[in-house]
Parts: sequence; C-alpha cells; structure tokens
Amino acid sequence: MNVYELVKAKRDGRELAAEEIRYLVSGFNLGTIPDYQFSSFLMAVFFRGMTFRETTALTMAMMNSGRVFDLSGIPGPKIDKHSTGGVGDKVSLVLAPLAAACGVKVPMVSGRGLGHTGGTLDKLEAIPGLRTNLSFARFRQGLNRNGFAMMGQTKELAPADKKMYALRDVTATVDSVPLICASIMAKKLAAGIDGLVLDVKTGNGAFMTSRTDARELARTMIAVGKGMGKKMSALVTDMNQPLGRAVGNSLEVIEAIEALKGRGEPDLMEVTVTLVAEMLMMAKLATTPQGVCELVGRAIGSGSALKCFRAMVKAQGGDPRVLDDYARLPMARHRFTLGAPGTGFIQAMDTQRIGVLAVELGAGRMRQDDTVDPAVGFWFRKKVGDRVARGDVVVEVLANDPKTGKRIAGELGGCFLLGAKKPRANPLIVERVGAPGEAKRNRR
Repeated sequence: MNVYELVKAKRDGRELAAEEIRYLVSGFNLGTIPDYQFSSFLMAVFFRGMTFRETTALTMAMMNSGRVFDLSGIPGPKIDKHSTGGVGDKVSLVLAPLAAACGVKVPMVSGRGLGHTGGTLDKLEAIPGLRTNLSFARFRQGLNRNGFAMMGQTKELAPADKKMYALRDVTATVDSVPLICASIMAKKLAAGIDGLVLDVKTGNGAFMTSRTDARELARTMIAVGKGMGKKMSALVTDMNQPLGRAVGNSLEVIEAIEALKGRGEPDLMEVTVTLVAEMLMMAKLATTPQGVCELVGRAIGSGSALKCFRAMVKAQGGDPRVLDDYARLPMARHRFTLGAPGTGFIQAMDTQRIGVLAVELGAGRMRQDDTVDPAVGFWFRKKVGDRVARGDVVVEVLANDPKTGKRIAGELGGCFLLGAKKPRANPLIVERVGAPGEAKRNRR
C-alpha cells in the first residue's frame, strides 16, 4: 500500500477499507510511517470525518496495537464507566467501589488530567503510596479480590493511541468525533470489559460544549462498542458548574470518601447513582429503579462500599488510614477566600475558566509532562442557585504559593454571574442516549 495515496483518498472523501486503516495505524505505531504523513491523515479525518465502518476499523486497529486483556477467568460481569472529562468530576472514585459492593466487577482504566479537566489517576495518586501503574497480573488480582481495580494506560495497552494522541495534541485534531471515539474505545475494549457506561459531559466546562456534539459522540461510541459485541449505554450529563464542591486532587478524594460514608453532595450522588444504575441493569443485578436504590442504599449504609475502597487503596500500595484521618493527605499551607461582590443569586459559573485557574494553581496540567500539586484546589461554599449577601464566602482557595493563591482568589470573582432572581435549575441528567440507526458519516 502507498501512504501518499491513502492520505489523498481520505482527503478527497473516499471511505478507506479496514485493511488500509490497519496499515496506517500499524505503520505509525512501528515508526515506518513518519509523523508528517500521519499528521496529514489525521487532518484529513478531522475535515472529512469517518464512516461508522471506518471508525470501527480505526478503533480495532488501535486496540490491537498492543495487548488485549483477558478477564474471562474472573466470574461476574465486567463493566467499566468512562467520563469525557469535567471540573470537580470525582464520580469514578465513588462509583467504582459502590458498583463493586453491589456485585459488579469494575476493571477501570483511567486517565490523567489535561487542559482544564481533572484526571482520576491524579486524584488517586494524592493518596500517599497509591500506585496506578499496575501490571496486568496485579490489576487482575485486585479486580478478582476487591471487585474493582483502577489503573492507567500502560505501554502494552493500545500503544498506538498514546502516540496518536500526542500527535493530535500538537496538530489541532483533538476535537474530532471519530478520533475521540477510537481513542476512548480502544483503551476500554483492550481492558477486557463486557460492557461500558459512558458519561458524556456537556456545558461550559466540558470538551463537548453543545448538547448536539455530546449526543453525536455518545451515539458513535455506543455503535462502535455494540458492533464489537459489547454492552453499551450512555448518559449526557451537565457540566455547567463543578460537580460537588471540591476541585483539586486531595480535596476531591476527601469529598469522595465522605460520599462513601453517606455524606455525599446531592449533585455528585445523583450523577453517580444514575451511572451505577446503568451498570447494575447492564449486569442484570437490578431491573427497576427501586431495586437499584435498595442495592445502593445497602452498599453505603452497611459500609461495604467504603470497605471496597479501603481494600483497593491497600492493594495498590496506598495508605488506607487516610479514610479515617484526612490529615494524612497532602494539605496546602495557605488559604484565601473570595467574598461575594454583591447581594443576589448566583446565575452561572464559568466552569472552564475555573478549571484553567485550578491548573494555574497547580492542581492540573496543560502539558503531559507538567507536575501536579495534589494539595491545592478550590472548595466552593456557594454554587448556581444559591443566594449570597455582599461579603459572603463563595469559594476557598487552598494554595502552597501565597502570591499565586491570592491572585487566583481575585480572578475567580470573574467566574460568577450574580442576578436578582433565583435561576431555573438545569437538569443534571440531560438525556439517556440510545444506539443510532447507522449514520452515514460522523463529522467533527
């Protein structure tokens, strides 16, 4: 095959065959196709899109570029969950042990924060000693013994995806539905799952800011997963303000543990329990909302979900004492507050800007090699719909550098819009997305 001709064909809108896509992915992964040629292919995909068959072929080629885990020897349904990324989104830390306590096996391969969104691995690694760079044997052992295990992408798991994402990141081809779909699904399917529940975020703090784009991505991933024999479901959820009250790694770990102790923030618990319900019904462990509520209530009330989390922390080298003593987590040295500039109701929050300011504080990264400070972050005392009087504390900023902390506390003031009337609340669960009729083309 000729790389030039394949790039030209995609540029001109021709549908590529599965073997042609495999050739391109394999050649790029092995280094026989140079970056400049594969960049042209990615740009052609960005502008021309991909058919469903092409997207599926791309996903399979990326998945098969490395090892595909075999979890068939572990009894029970293996169901994972994936979020497209948000601000303050610590759902995975609550969902995985909660679902495991209800009987689902959760083999979770997670990512790190990049850009304005946080990452599950960064949150977990705020726990002293906890490792997420697990071998397959240790991952499998944790899953079998504790009901869930949480790890990052390894060198052997869909390695073509890691190379492709690094190239997409510097060629402005990240926000393409088929490329996003293939990147997510290749890693998840390589982890040996039976089914996947998707949490596709939409709103001003999400990568997919429009509901239409979020729905298109959800439908594409559902179709690809079902086409590869996996059980799939997706929810589009609201990301027009941070989820819960904490933004920052140690702070979000604390908030997640509090949720497992039965003291979760209402918005965090609504999204988490709704996603767990999808997992339980997919695993045929519950068939009605009442059945889900009973299982979830029992898992939290009995302490079994917290016990699952404690077992995972210990199994992956972390200090389980943090569950009882939060002072064992990294703590910031300085605290600043932002007072409300006037009286009224908070109408809206600029969630993307909040995420960017958290990165500037040190809680996240703009480049993959940036260092994350697990101690710093924000704690929101007030959110959309809350009434404030002039001077009321709206948010606390926890920082290790006092100059940066003071500056960011001031800049956060521009992230809140006040008004005289209480705003109408947005639904957290925007919609449940089903599989589409086979679309002819998935555009960017």
